[in-house]
Amino acid sequence: MRVKVDSETYPDTYFAGAYWGPRKESPEECARRTAGLLNFLAECDPFLAHWYKPTRSRKDARKHPLMPPDMPTLAEMFRRGVNRENGGPVFEDLGFSFWFDNGGASRDCAALRIHCGGYAEAVSNSCFLSLPSQGANAERIFTPSVLMDVTRSMALAWEPEWAVAMSRTHRDLDDKDGKADVWLGWVTYLSSHLGTVPPLPAPVRIEPVEDKGTLIILTPERFTVANPEHITLARRVRELLARAGLMQSASP
Repeated sequence: MRVKVDSETYPDTYFAGAYWGPRKESPEECARRTAGLLNFLAECDPFLAHWYKPTRSRKDARKHPLMPPDMPTLAEMFRRGVNRENGGPVFEDLGFSFWFDNGGASRDCAALRIHCGGYAEAVSNSCFLSLPSQGANAERIFTPSVLMDVTRSMALAWEPEWAVAMSRTHRDLDDKDGKADVWLGWVTYLSSHLGTVPPLPAPVRIEPVEDKGTLIILTPERFTVANPEHITLARRVRELLARAGLMQSASP
């Protein structure tokens, strides 16, 4: 099957995200995990080695670096990101949110959006990394090796149920209704708590992430919905993983 792709959706733009269910954590614990992630990301690529506190003016952002990570600063950022009604009490069980970026231009920017510490029933915690959409940094990052390192970094820092690095076009094609428990991307991490990854067809690679889970890399070249073979492979792998019970979230 050939997928129609127009000029507005190709080349694909990519992101990485980690997702987990209710987990009560303090601002300090969220800060510790974030500091670990930032240090891991700095080793993935130089473009991911500089991060800045959010400011009212982008020209002032570089005056407020978050690297090297400072735990009290990060904890305070999470503490300010509580959920509350205007002038009302804090909803502690909804956790904390913190958004920041690396100071790049609009199409050459990386940004992190973190929601953690939520423990209300059926709450979703996540760490979402948007990546540059064009330019030399995008070309360098959109490779299996870098995206593997990024996904592994998220897995180690946040210990999520699952994590993924994929194109937005593929996500929208694979999950048209927005109802999927788990996305299958170019690179996917599945926690060992979800089950054991079965043998998968070539050219798919499988790599362990310590004793925490497994990375699945669909193709050695850039995955794109413009290639019908990539789409066929992704659907086959999703089918095999679903048959093994791995495409459903373990959270209630």
